[in-house]
Amino acid sequence: MDWLYILMPIAGVKIFWPGLIILGVGVGIIGGFFGMGGAWMVTPGLNILGFPMAFAIGTDIAHMAGKSLISTMRHGKFGNVDYKLGLIMLAGTVIGFEVGAQMVMWLERIGSVEKVVRWLYIALLALIAWMVFHDVAKRRAKEKAAAAMGEKLEAGATGVEWHKTLHKIKIPPMVHLHEAGIYCSAWLPIFVSFLTGWLAGILGIGGGLIRMPALIYLVGCPTHVAVGTDLFEVAISGLYGALTYTYKGRTELVAAMIMLVGAAVGAQVGAVATKYIKGYGIRIAFGLAVVGCALSILMKLVQPWVPQYKAALDVSSTVLVLGLVSLMSLYIFVRMVAGVKEELRRKQQSA
Repeated sequence: MDWLYILMPIAGVKIFWPGLIILGVGVGIIGGFFGMGGAWMVTPGLNILGFPMAFAIGTDIAHMAGKSLISTMRHGKFGNVDYKLGLIMLAGTVIGFEVGAQMVMWLERIGSVEKVVRWLYIALLALIAWMVFHDVAKRRAKEKAAAAMGEKLEAGATGVEWHKTLHKIKIPPMVHLHEAGIYCSAWLPIFVSFLTGWLAGILGIGGGLIRMPALIYLVGCPTHVAVGTDLFEVAISGLYGALTYTYKGRTELVAAMIMLVGAAVGAQVGAVATKYIKGYGIRIAFGLAVVGCALSILMKLVQPWVPQYKAALDVSSTVLVLGLVSLMSLYIFVRMVAGVKEELRRKQQSA
């Protein structure tokens, strides 16, 4: 079965290349749908397939930049991108990203990068999963309360409303973000972008895993606008990240190109799917994907304590990551096809 493995010339490791294709296509669909580069799955996925963590981070960022640019163009046609908001966040993202990347280089020098990055992933994924499901639970409680009063909850109502408190901070300059329908201090998106950029630089993600929820819960963007705007930001920050990690010699371009071919196709499917799956459907699916990814990383973390199960945990974590990507991609694709069929049916009836 040696033909299923390919040598990565820069990283110096042999990798199961079908796994790279599955990650590329699947994460292309998932990334285009959720509004992120998908690195929250790819970086641990590459590490599980055999890449050292620093190479997994740099390689994923390189493939992510091109894929996110393709998705952004598609979302722009649907009016889902607030370009003004994305440009305001750019400075904070780039500065935060470089701070995070320098921290990874320092952790690599002291031999702690694998352990620290994995535990950061676990903590961050747990926090985001809690935030998403807490939001869904609060919105359902509001729906029940409204129904008890014989009323219907507004379509744009949310469960968690932290952004309303943050919008009360009126530090100049104030900006009006038309696509997002927000009027707030420019310092709010700048601060959010610095924080997400810093975490992105450490974890090897485009920031979407953090930025998409941050745009919804802290800045107050509608879900579909948060998706498109985040992809715009991921594309720009990803290009910078690819350059800085390539300069540091931690990018495996062969693997990045293999994944990018599949991701370019998948990103188109994911972006179109957001036209038919809106609002809290996106948030719930996102939360489930985060939980699955956290479990796969946890399997890697516990191996030193149970060395007799190392081989089984390696296989299980690989199957879980690739299976999660495949199932989530299939779900999105099926929902998109059902939406297209329904749209065509309505057009035929009205004709």
